[in-house]
Amino acid sequence: MIPRYSRPEMASIWSPEARFRIWFEIEAHAADAMAELGIVPKEAAAKIWELGGKAEFDVERIDAIEREVKHDVIAFLTHLAEFVGPEARFVHQGMTSSDVLDTCLAVQLARAADLLIADVDKLLAVLERRAFEFKLTPTVGRSHGIHAEPTTFGVKLAIAAAEFQRSRARLVAAREEIATCAISGAVGTFAHIDPAVEAHVAEKMGLKVETVSTQVIPRDRHAMFFAVLGVVASSAERLATEVRHLQRTEVLEAEEYFSPEQKGSSAMPHKRNPVLTENLTGLARMVRAYVTPALENVALWHERDISHSSVERMIGPDSTVTLDFALSRLTGVMDKLVVHTDNMQKNMDKLGGLIHSQRVLLALTQKGASREDSYRLVQRNAMRVWRGEGDFRTFLLEDADVRKYLSEEDINEKFDLGYHFKNVDNIFKRVFGRA
Repeated sequence: MIPRYSRPEMASIWSPEARFRIWFEIEAHAADAMAELGIVPKEAAAKIWELGGKAEFDVERIDAIEREVKHDVIAFLTHLAEFVGPEARFVHQGMTSSDVLDTCLAVQLARAADLLIADVDKLLAVLERRAFEFKLTPTVGRSHGIHAEPTTFGVKLAIAAAEFQRSRARLVAAREEIATCAISGAVGTFAHIDPAVEAHVAEKMGLKVETVSTQVIPRDRHAMFFAVLGVVASSAERLATEVRHLQRTEVLEAEEYFSPEQKGSSAMPHKRNPVLTENLTGLARMVRAYVTPALENVALWHERDISHSSVERMIGPDSTVTLDFALSRLTGVMDKLVVHTDNMQKNMDKLGGLIHSQRVLLALTQKGASREDSYRLVQRNAMRVWRGEGDFRTFLLEDADVRKYLSEEDINEKFDLGYHFKNVDNIFKRVFGRA
């Protein structure tokens, strides 16, 4: 985790202190369940909670033990015994390391998902507010980067909102799938531990029991989780890229907020660069980069190997912390986005009315011209506009072949901008449930 791109609440989930506290809770809840089954003395289970619950786990001490024993869970259990005393012999009864590690990872990923869902909720609120702000603000729609037909800036933002509504649903599903507990012992057969222990720990830790585990929770669950993070990051990049394009000097329909003391370039004092959305593009690349290793973790040897372990120690914190930061940054960008409606109108007028070409084409066909002839008549006038010879409406009015089918009133009516926005209310109802 890089502090520059980390936010405290998400980063804290992955701190060693948080991890060891979760490990303790898993072990202590397991001891409680075993005490109810008569496997562990109830007094011992109570002592584990009493002494371990108020312990301040020493990360440096655990690391020092691990350097000797070369095993992280054993190092933790050894340190825990220094607090708990003789009753520590009842900790980890019938359990294997993966029972602790995998269940802990599930808790961490579920908590991380909760923060990411909250991030998306904040972004959705901003997108909805700004979509309604610019609901009927005309702007040109582009395909292939070329002016196509009119749309509204509000519709652009509604499209982004709908995409992040899907992102939220995917995160909720990913959280549901990853939040599983496995306390099944070596190779997952419950030979040395009762399934009731797993059920108790799962309930206490806010998880579901894994349907069937080997010695580890199956990694297809994790692969799906990280794949969802990659998709959400891609959606963030798509919106960021739109802002970057709109901020280009030749377009300048919208731009990132530029604070009074902000500097755009060390060399050129005039610069106002889209640095935040460029940063978002880079962060999205990193989140997506963690998807492939997660997919490769699915194929472990037999009942367990640890080829996945080093991968997850990195991609768990890095992907969630990075996406959390990115979503927060994107929310800030969209909240303060400066929108230049005057430039939107100027850009829409640049092609001399060509954005209405389809309406003229359809009108010709409805008046009796073949589609082929209609296309030819419209295109030959449109190409004159492209060459800078004049405006589209004038050429149509002067074209005798066009006038055989369309009156002056017919042609003028086809240049009504409002025609394109008659279904904006329907779009907003679909996205936001209101218009």
